[in-house]
Amino acid sequence: MPLRVQPAPAPALRSVHAALGSPAGLRGDATPPGLRARAGSVRPDLSLPLHVLDGITASAGPPRTRLTGWRFLLRDAHGVAGAADAMLTADGWTFSHFCEGPFVASAETALRRAETLPVAYQPRLLSVPELYMLTLWLHADTEADAADGSPAPADLLVPLAPAPPGIAAHRPHRVDGLLPLLTRRLVPPPLLGTPSRMTGRPRLRHHPNG
Repeated sequence: MPLRVQPAPAPALRSVHAALGSPAGLRGDATPPGLRARAGSVRPDLSLPLHVLDGITASAGPPRTRLTGWRFLLRDAHGVAGAADAMLTADGWTFSHFCEGPFVASAETALRRAETLPVAYQPRLLSVPELYMLTLWLHADTEADAADGSPAPADLLVPLAPAPPGIAAHRPHRVDGLLPLLTRRLVPPPLLGTPSRMTGRPRLRHHPNG
């Protein structure tokens, strides 16, 4: 079923067009080389709100989600070439940077697969910085303001490649199934010699090989 993509703020899109049309544009030294080679032919295509998930190990309240920008996939005649990010500052929306690499290619793959799902979703990007993890967030409320809201239990998160070890990229996970897994990965294990809750005595760990 087609995804319900929300339009990006007009100033954010204008900032990306301005960066593409500037004298340096994609030819600047900070531009990834693959994108620089395709300068002059790329255009902004699909736009996705970029959210960050904070506090997934916090004991007080649910994790916090905040909008940090919009990512525009850049396309030319050969397909998606990279992406451009716009960020919100005190002076409004402004161009941030160009990027390319596995997360960009993986996002395009995940979006194509999401369009085959039997339920319509609003696509977003959700970053978990502590795990260096980026996911395609498929929000069930297709009419919601793309800048607001937190992942609902029945929303889907699709880890983009490269995903953290043990988590399959491009496999949809319900939020209420994936977030507990991520939380366990971020909570440090008990230290050696920590008191046992039952006996109060140090609990020793044995090496698997004895």
